[in-house]
Amino acid sequence: MSKREELKISALYSYPEHSVASPFLARFEYPWEALASISEFILELGASLPATEYDRVGENVWIAKTATVAPTASVNGPCIICDGAEVRHCAFIRGSAIVGAGAVVGNSTELKNCILFDGVQVPHYNYVGDSILGYKSHMGAGSITSNVKSDKTLVTVNMGEKKVETGRKKFGAMLGDFVEVGCNSVLNPGTVVGPHSNVYPLSPVRGYVPANSIYKARNCIVSKKKD
Repeated sequence: MSKREELKISALYSYPEHSVASPFLARFEYPWEALASISEFILELGASLPATEYDRVGENVWIAKTATVAPTASVNGPCIICDGAEVRHCAFIRGSAIVGAGAVVGNSTELKNCILFDGVQVPHYNYVGDSILGYKSHMGAGSITSNVKSDKTLVTVNMGEKKVETGRKKFGAMLGDFVEVGCNSVLNPGTVVGPHSNVYPLSPVRGYVPANSIYKARNCIVSKKKD
């Protein structure tokens, strides 16, 4: 597999059955291409959700009857919160967000223009913007996605000496399935982490982290040992 192939949706997300957004993502080759159309997809899907399973709350907010949303949470549309998800105290969903089945959006966590696959956990003081988090990925307490470069130029995904143009000003992080991000890490604009990889706590991550790797520092990314 070429390096650019590793950035594709098909390489990062191996469990398409674990997201209501899978038919939408199938329209694209690379995950960041979907970011511009998340709102439109939510409106499209929300209109088709059965009233026996979802409550429409406010303007363009659909919440599964089995989901739990704290009364102190702020949920703005367009948004879909799926079966069994939990949105905890003082969470802030700014809109254009899909919270997958069984996902956890925790205390003081903020979501904006993002897709959380099923089983994702962003449980403590996280910011997730312009990002897609794969099946059962987890962000430790205080870890965030930084979605705009300080100089406001367009974001590239750095793969060693190679730069992949995205054409986007806002691009947080694309996390593959089963990614673990350590506490208080910052995923800088254009970060892509391959499936089953781990990021050490307090890490400033930028660019591509291969699948089945451990990110210890910028120049220290090691492959996981096989059993």
